[in-house]
Amino acid sequence: MNFRFTRRAAGAALASLALLGFSPSVLAQQMKLRLAHYAAANSPVDQAAQEFARLVNERTQGRISVLLFPSSQLGSVEANARDLSRGTLDLALLTPGSLAGLDPLLDIHYLPFIATNYQQADALFYNPSGVLQKTVRETLAKHRIQTMGFYELEFRAVTNSQRPIEKPEDLKGLKLRVPGSAAIKGFFEAAGAQAVVMPFPELFTALQQRTVDGQDNGASLTYESRLFETQKYMTTLQHVYAFGTFNASSQLWSKLSEADRNVMLATAQEVGKRQIQKNREINDQFLVKLEQAGIKITRPSDKVFAEFARIGQQVWDKLTPVYGAERIKALREEVASTRASTTR
Repeated sequence: MNFRFTRRAAGAALASLALLGFSPSVLAQQMKLRLAHYAAANSPVDQAAQEFARLVNERTQGRISVLLFPSSQLGSVEANARDLSRGTLDLALLTPGSLAGLDPLLDIHYLPFIATNYQQADALFYNPSGVLQKTVRETLAKHRIQTMGFYELEFRAVTNSQRPIEKPEDLKGLKLRVPGSAAIKGFFEAAGAQAVVMPFPELFTALQQRTVDGQDNGASLTYESRLFETQKYMTTLQHVYAFGTFNASSQLWSKLSEADRNVMLATAQEVGKRQIQKNREINDQFLVKLEQAGIKITRPSDKVFAEFARIGQQVWDKLTPVYGAERIKALREEVASTRASTTR
């Protein structure tokens, strides 16, 4: 008796929902997803995450909602990547160069001085068939992480509380926080600094307590995360161009319909392109804000820049066995071809 009543009630409920335009298959696909990232709330990266969440919700007629967790609320980049791999986190914005602990190949785009201007960065970093994107996408996929799109972080700079960095020798003896990147760590060590690997969420406190003297991040992240409050000097060294990735766990990806996958992919790529354009437009504004906050900014001449770049080439040679000789050869050729048609 109760069983028959339950079936009748369920049938009536479904019929009512059908009249409102809902179908059982649509109802079954309703999802509430969590998206985590490291950037400060309302920073350029967080704004991109907000736009992604809004558009996915709109384009799936509310079937997929995305709840955001900025400012490392769900852990560091490394922790978010591990959770994606395990399927315990749905979505994340990752910085692959911070994930060498997950896989050394994810560090490859942090090799020093791959690109020295935006024109080169566009050709080398945002080419779907280029060495960098292919390596990052394929490597993350091996760890059960789906890459949906790419966005810009920035050209990295160096800040510290001790002295201006005007030439390579000025780095000697400084204790600098670096991400989990063999390439960045190797560059600063080759220049004579003491490189300390540390998760980003711990950085502000470490700078504040003088556990480290400085760090390498660009103007927007240094400003938005208030790192400048502990620093006196910045050098726009541009030793590394950094990009990030929009990611989904492979576990989530396998549950999505083809239509919803296409929505996710198209939205991530669309939002990523807009974020890159906006990020570049406001970069100079962040440099001005840092100067207004009392940071002395040094901009290396071409001659000094070349001295830093020569140190960077040592890292390429040292890490060739890690990334693979053929891959490095292909990347060198790609860089040389790009530089032949561009200037710094």
